[in-house]
Amino acid sequence: MARDNAIYVCQSCGAVHGKWSGQCSACGQWNSIVEESRSAPPGALKPAATSRTRGLQFETLQSDTPEPPRIITGVAEFDRVCGGGVVPGSALLLSGDPGVGKSTLLLEVAAKAALAGRRVAYISGEEAVEQIRSRARRMGFEKAPVELASATALREILGTLKREKFDIVIVDSIQTLWSDAHEAGPGSVTQVRACASEMVRLAKSGGPAVVLVGHVTKDGQVAGPRVVEHMVDAVLSFEGERGYPFRILRAGKNRFGATDEIGVFEMGDSGLREVSNPSALFLGEGKDRAPGAAVFAGIEGSRPVLVEMQALVSKSAYGTPRRAVVGWDTGRLAMVLAVLEARCGIGFGDQDVYLNVAGGLRINEPAADLAAAAALISSAMDMPLPQGCVVFGEISLSGELRAVGRAEARLREAQKLGFDQALSPVLTVKDKGVKITGISRLSEAVERISQNRY
Repeated sequence: MARDNAIYVCQSCGAVHGKWSGQCSACGQWNSIVEESRSAPPGALKPAATSRTRGLQFETLQSDTPEPPRIITGVAEFDRVCGGGVVPGSALLLSGDPGVGKSTLLLEVAAKAALAGRRVAYISGEEAVEQIRSRARRMGFEKAPVELASATALREILGTLKREKFDIVIVDSIQTLWSDAHEAGPGSVTQVRACASEMVRLAKSGGPAVVLVGHVTKDGQVAGPRVVEHMVDAVLSFEGERGYPFRILRAGKNRFGATDEIGVFEMGDSGLREVSNPSALFLGEGKDRAPGAAVFAGIEGSRPVLVEMQALVSKSAYGTPRRAVVGWDTGRLAMVLAVLEARCGIGFGDQDVYLNVAGGLRINEPAADLAAAAALISSAMDMPLPQGCVVFGEISLSGELRAVGRAEARLREAQKLGFDQALSPVLTVKDKGVKITGISRLSEAVERISQNRY
């Protein structure tokens, strides 16, 4: 029989149940429900007893207090994703697959910020201090005045951070911390929620900027309860495809900046290297454009990025043709194929279609529709696009092409890298050093590619 002071919490999604069961009804996971005590407070530490409760003191939106200057860490790509630097007193959550380089990135951030005069604490619950020193020597930051500690007890960590004055505190990782106010083990939903709540409370009470490292599940989501992502000010994800040295830092949530900025890094023997010009990195050094390749002029946040989209269309050997996509939305590819067949008369019903975004970058904007269609047409007709041509534009279901934003920035980036032609919807932009071939319908793109007329 269930005890009156017990609740049952799913360790996968954080759902609370009144009784134990083998499967969580919220997320469908098996054997993930654990009994927890209801007597513990919602936070990790017991609140101090007060004789009376003070009322709220409301304020207006107007204030003469200037905003505190952001902390410039010295890692430009990291500062860009954060919105121009780390805000003092903020809480950030960094997630990523195992081995992608989260600890390496944060150690570089800590070292460069410390060398710039900031007081930085790096607390690791997964590695010994000597392991961190070994990584710092390999990266060339052994002389950086970063204060290291290896600890997992939350009460001990909070006591030290309240006595000492730090600018940035990095905790690697939140799943290793444990609070003595709860009986659950480290990494459980209760412990992660409680420890994250106390660390965020420390940051908001005039403390340091706190950076928490979070593990991810097999689906790529941040492990632990979803409420942790709501508590922090920014959720950053560090991504990287296996086999590629490139790493991309994205902001899924940011209260102090944009959520569409990316930071590009390259992993090497001595750590991460910032990539200031990702377009040259993603395009490669090929001299001749092969059939099925189109260069897309995209926008990632405030930065224009040129990337090659590759398509391969071949006769299907089985009854059901295959559709494989890497770096783009599968549903978007299905829409482009349907428009090509219905509006342009090019059928792919008996063809296998493979689409790949070179370099491991993932594209999310609709402006890549025309580049994907151009690559598919080029592969199906075995007609390569011109070497110096970039493509961008959104395709509607009627086959018409829609204009996209920031066309001038796309063309400026293309001209900087030596491109002199652009296949796009009709634009009003002129004198950009790039010959613009404006088209209004997708059928015109098919005609121009098939006849090699631009």
